[in-house]
Amino acid sequence: MGGPPPHQTFTGSQSNEVRLATLLADGATTIAAAESCTGGEVAHRITSVAGSSAYFLGSIVAYANSAKEHLLGVPASVIETRGAVSAECALAMAEGARRAFGAEVAVATTGIAGPGGATPRKPVGLVYIAVATPAGGEVEEHYVAGDRAAVVDAAAEAALSLLLRSVERRRDGT
Repeated sequence: MGGPPPHQTFTGSQSNEVRLATLLADGATTIAAAESCTGGEVAHRITSVAGSSAYFLGSIVAYANSAKEHLLGVPASVIETRGAVSAECALAMAEGARRAFGAEVAVATTGIAGPGGATPRKPVGLVYIAVATPAGGEVEEHYVAGDRAAVVDAAAEAALSLLLRSVERRRDGT
C-alpha cells in the first residue's frame, strides 16, 4: 500500500515505463516485446504500471533458439550465421513480436547475461536491443559491466529507453 510499485523510482524524473504509460494511455498505439536475456523483465516493468493493458499486448520470452525460430519466426539461417546474440536476431525477434501480437511497435532483447556463455567475440554483457515499427527497425548494441542481475537490469532499461524514443518519434511524426 505505501510507495510506488517496483521499478518506479521518482528521483526528479519519471521512469521510462511511467513515461510510456503517460504517452500511450489513450491506447492509440500498441506495443509488444520479445525477450531473451532479460527473461521477462521488460514486460514486468511495463505491466508494473496501472493501466498498461490499454497499450501493452504481451511478451514472448524466447530463451531457446528453437523458441526464437518457432514463436517469433527468426530464420534458422540468422541464428546459424550471425548467432542468437546479434543485431540481426534482435531485429528479427522484434519483427516477430510485432507480427505475433499485431502491435504497432515491438521491442526485443538478446544478449549474454553471464556468467557463462561468452566467447572471445561475444563477451558477457553484450546485449542487442531492437525496435520494429511499420516504418522499419532500429538496433542498438550495448556492453554492460557487472553480474547477471546488472546485465538484465541495464538491458531492460535500454530496451525501455529505445521503445520510448521510438514511440515518441511515431507520435511526433518523425
